[in-house]
Amino acid sequence: MQTTTTSGRFRWRIVALLFLATTINYVDRQVLSFTMTDEVFRKEMLDLAPDAVLTKEATDRFKVLYGDVDAAFKFAYAIGFLLVGWLIDRIGTKRGFALGITVWSIAGVLTAFVNNMVGLRWARALLGLGEAANFPSSIKTIAEWFPRRERSFANGLFNAGANVGIILTAIAVPYLILEYGWRSSFLVTGILGFGLLVLWWLTYSKPETNPKLSADELAYIRSDQEKVTPLKISWGRLLGYKQTWAFAVGKFMADPIWWFYMSWLPDFFNSNDALDQKLDLKSFGVPFLIIYVVSDAGSIFFGWLTTQLMNRGWTANRARKTTMLICALCVVPIFFAAQTSSLTVAIALIALATAAHQGWSANMYTFASDLFPRNVVASVTGIGGMFGAVGGILLALLAGRIITAFGYLPMFIIASCAYLIALAIIHLVLPKMEPVKAEELTQELV
Repeated sequence: MQTTTTSGRFRWRIVALLFLATTINYVDRQVLSFTMTDEVFRKEMLDLAPDAVLTKEATDRFKVLYGDVDAAFKFAYAIGFLLVGWLIDRIGTKRGFALGITVWSIAGVLTAFVNNMVGLRWARALLGLGEAANFPSSIKTIAEWFPRRERSFANGLFNAGANVGIILTAIAVPYLILEYGWRSSFLVTGILGFGLLVLWWLTYSKPETNPKLSADELAYIRSDQEKVTPLKISWGRLLGYKQTWAFAVGKFMADPIWWFYMSWLPDFFNSNDALDQKLDLKSFGVPFLIIYVVSDAGSIFFGWLTTQLMNRGWTANRARKTTMLICALCVVPIFFAAQTSSLTVAIALIALATAAHQGWSANMYTFASDLFPRNVVASVTGIGGMFGAVGGILLALLAGRIITAFGYLPMFIIASCAYLIALAIIHLVLPKMEPVKAEELTQELV
């Protein structure tokens, strides 16, 4: 394996920037799941008087409407993925991501001023539209800045920002709500994005134009990458490839589970009658810290594992699918989290499942850059993200209704099975991970 000198590691600073962006992205999207456990917030969204009793019927109605708000976010996220992926491949990562950060930051601040569920639905839809820029931008950046053999590890590192974002939200948002009211949680977290926007604009550039990147490191980055021919490929043409569908299936089956965790775990710990202890705004911090520190470790470890297997001579096909199988098996026991009375056991099972999901995602993200030329990576990522969001919409529309009628067990059973089914379909669609060559795409255009 080719190595670089100690000074030739500027590309890891780019990963750190993506890590920060993903952290703030997840802070902004995660705020609502903790705020929704606040009684004052629930009463205001349901247009109830401050001194009104929040009955079980009102709580159930809130949960159903909350599921609809969550679905609106994911619907806009799905549309945003397609538009942003297409946009980034045409105007470039720097400008495309800057636009997305601007939109989601405005949406975060606006949420502080909503007064009912209708306003909340529109604000979250705008947030979803902007936040769709994060992963197409980040994955395209990794494709531009890293050789193929390092991408899963680099993806695992920046993707770990998602868990850090959730941890920070679990610690900071309850404090803001208890001390300053629920509106402060959206206002403060929304402002973070504007700081990120400035940092991104001043810092990012392509490797070829970055004055701080050495010639040796640039050569290393390009050592196993394809030559890029300028291409404008339609979504329809990309959907004609089985490689696109393999990626889309993995996102469609797994992304909704992750979003379910983000949207509903605070309520699960707050309202699940099976647990011997319940959590609230005063006690969310430590359990969520445990869950998402473990989740972070999973993102990094499983990304590292694939890289190590490939360095030992395994093919990308064997290394990625083996790692993803391990991840899928680690999720299976989560159904017991809805049945155990032990808060500790529930936290442990959920932590294992979220770690496995992040490991799965770190490897799924490399599919687009492994299987397609890097100048269509954002478009392919956008297509996959759109399918993931569609799955998320369907599950979000059902989640509130299932939970109020049957509790959390059916949702955790779905989570237990989703990854194994997804991997089986991926293997059927794409038995070998054969990349689409730029020359093949070019020939089809002639």
